[in-house]
Amino acid sequence: QCPIMDPAWEDSAGVPIEAIVFGGRRPKGVPLVYEARNWQHGVFIGASMRSEATAAAEHSQKQLMHDPFAMRPFFGYNFGDYLKHWLSLGSDTANKAPKIFHVNWFRKDDKGKFIWPGFGENVRVIEWILERCDNKDVAKETPIGLVPKTGAVDTEGLGEVNMDELLSLPADFWKQECDDIERYFREQVNVDLPAEMWEELENLRNKTSAM
Repeated sequence: QCPIMDPAWEDSAGVPIEAIVFGGRRPKGVPLVYEARNWQHGVFIGASMRSEATAAAEHSQKQLMHDPFAMRPFFGYNFGDYLKHWLSLGSDTANKAPKIFHVNWFRKDDKGKFIWPGFGENVRVIEWILERCDNKDVAKETPIGLVPKTGAVDTEGLGEVNMDELLSLPADFWKQECDDIERYFREQVNVDLPAEMWEELENLRNKTSAM
């Protein structure tokens, strides 16, 4: 009964998907939104996601946990094989792979207050994502991927929202993030981890070490 549902949503031939958007609850360090450079990088972003636990996960307290693809409680088979499946989709030359994004509505300031208003205002970030799907020049390169250029996210009418802080990348945070991702990969996936994920982790470590 959704009035904006695509009329072809049940078409057996499928419908085009232009963007995949992952999201995590990260109070520190992770920007409001960023875009993967390519499909392989996007799979790495999904594989290395961390988030404060939700009711769907095993932990009831606000514990930061690895939550690949925001799907950890629902994995039904070997995670390494799951990653290989994702990677294989990017090599399908008959179809255009969607762009991959990561959003974080939950970043907090030094006083523990949410910086972004969230709720319906999230459509402002979705607008930027749609512009990127049209390859508009509204993004800039960073060590972790592409983030909005200054002024690219419409903040008119929001009052004082510190976009600089929302999109900032603390160097110490991201160096620690690399260590934590590596530990998770080695302890939880180990020999089953596709080589492409080690490659992306090394790329992230090299780029963030230069920050």
